Amino acid sequence: MDAVLTSSFERLLQGLCSPARVRAVERSADAAALWAEIEASGYLELLVPGEGGAGLREAFPLWLACGWHLLPVPLAQTMWARGLLGAAALTGPIAIATGAQATADGTLRCAGVPFGAVAQALLLRTPEGDVVCLPLAGQGVQRSGVHASLQADIGVRIPPSAAARLPGGTDLQAGGALITATLMAGALQRLLAMTLQYANDRAQFGKPIGKFQAVQQQLAVLAEQAFAARMAAEIGCAEAGVVPQRLRAAVAKARAAEAAEKAVAIAHAVHGAIGATDEFDLQLVTRRLQEWRGDHGAASYWHGQLGRALIGAAGQAAMPFLLEHLLPGAAARTDPTT
Repeated sequence: MDAVLTSSFERLLQGLCSPARVRAVERSADAAALWAEIEASGYLELLVPGEGGAGLREAFPLWLACGWHLLPVPLAQTMWARGLLGAAALTGPIAIATGAQATADGTLRCAGVPFGAVAQALLLRTPEGDVVCLPLAGQGVQRSGVHASLQADIGVRIPPSAAARLPGGTDLQAGGALITATLMAGALQRLLAMTLQYANDRAQFGKPIGKFQAVQQQLAVLAEQAFAARMAAEIGCAEAGVVPQRLRAAVAKARAAEAAEKAVAIAHAVHGAIGATDEFDLQLVTRRLQEWRGDHGAASYWHGQLGRALIGAAGQAAMPFLLEHLLPGAAARTDPTT
């Protein structure tokens, strides 16, 4: 059933996300028609209890596909938010904001919200610790100004009592980081495929450049980074429910961000100058990867979180800590008594 679900979702995105359509949404931030088709598909209810009833494990291949196809709307974020909110979820695409700052006039300022330019609702934590989802109609949304970025700075009034509310302990940052890591893993898989294809097609000195040993070495590193990011994201999504384990999300985001930094540099080196041109599709992938690296915490932030967790683990050595907290089921498999 999972394979059928994933393949039908892939076909949906393949029909929706042509490079021309991705560019059009990036230019205008008008995603209404695209979102209507996604809403009609029913996939947004996958994680809603009593509807799809699935968990992060089932969502992983779908979120991976969103990254591969560079879907310019927050489908993964909305799917996760609806899974948390259930029947209380707002309609329309939902973005996730972390680090909201209260100002003197009672406004919450959320800087650099991923997909904020195309969102109709925002999931955020108030200064009082409440996690709420509120509509963005009539709120202040300002695009980042970076070429083709879908980030936005959003200023909202303190949410009204009518806003949909979640338990205060909901870890929005871990959820946002895990979703972003999975999107990055999918985009890295596409980056690898595009670069391999170009290396096989582009000839120099009478043979494809992919036949040269120096290029092959670079392609091997690119493949290593792409698959490491995918493995880390899959570990992060190895949960039956919709609540991510924070340390696994930390590993996923940190590893994906590291992989993107190296992979983007290699892909552009192999492609040469054409890779940076606006009409060539490579930059659709690499721009998005570079932006996602910092969303919901950069690699350095999550490395710090992991380091502090290890230091605070009551003197536990690194390997037992890794097996217990970061690799699902690994401790049980290595226990000789089981």
